[in-house]
Formats: sequence, C-alpha cells, structure tokens
Amino acid sequence: MADALGILAALGPAWSWVIAGLVLAGAEIAVPGVFLIWLGLAALATGLAAALIPMPWQGRTLLFAALAVLLVGIAIRLSGRAGHRDATLNRADRGLIGREAVLAEPVVRGTGRIRFDDTLWRIEGPDLPAGSRVRVVALSGTVLRVEEI
Repeated sequence: MADALGILAALGPAWSWVIAGLVLAGAEIAVPGVFLIWLGLAALATGLAAALIPMPWQGRTLLFAALAVLLVGIAIRLSGRAGHRDATLNRADRGLIGREAVLAEPVVRGTGRIRFDDTLWRIEGPDLPAGSRVRVVALSGTVLRVEEI
C-alpha cells in the first residue's frame, strides 16, 4: 500500500485524479448502479484540469466536488425523464388495454372470464356469446372492461 501511494505521489496530482477516475469508472462495472461513473468522470475531468492549470490541492478537491454534484444532478434529471417514457413497464395489466381476443366463455349478466397468455382475467362488458371477438378498453383493479369488435 505504501508503494502504491509513493507511485501516485511521484506521478503528480493530475495523474492521481485520472487514475482515481478510471478506478471509479471501472468499479461501475463491478457495482452497477449508474452512480460511480459520474464520480469517475468528475475525477477524470479534475485530473485533466490539474494537468492544464496548476492549482493547490484545495482547488482540485473543490473542483472535483463541484463537478461530481453537477454530473450527478444532470444524471438524476435525465433518468427522471427517461423513467416516464413507458408507464406500462412492469405493469402487465396496463399492457392489456387495446388487446383483442375471442371469448372462450360467454359473458353473462355483464361478467365473464377471458384468457390472455397464461392468465385468466375477470371481464365486464355487454352480454356476449362464446366465440365473440372483444377488445379490452379499460382496467378497473383486476377486472378488464371489454367491448365487442
């Protein structure tokens, strides 16, 4: 460990930040979570800035902290927008709206059952005989609302 610190000290502060950035970016592969990569990029940018502009260790530390906060904030903002793209993700029931099927059983007194893939769903809709084609138009809890096509 002492040898590693000695090597980092001999390389200078710019290379220390670049190596720290590469270690953090590499750690993102081992510990996925899309967080360490931003800290790694902040460290890389700090190392490049330290190589171009001489600054004391306090300046490098403040630059790293500011870049880390900025990059993590941008990442959070971008991931928040991406999360709203598909509201049906992990909600299989929402993906049923608009699907069509043929009734295997009749709908009697407004209720019946229908099979989508490997799941049997309760349905509500107009009374229809078996063999009628229906489309799912809405969802209320675990009950699908259907209409005849």
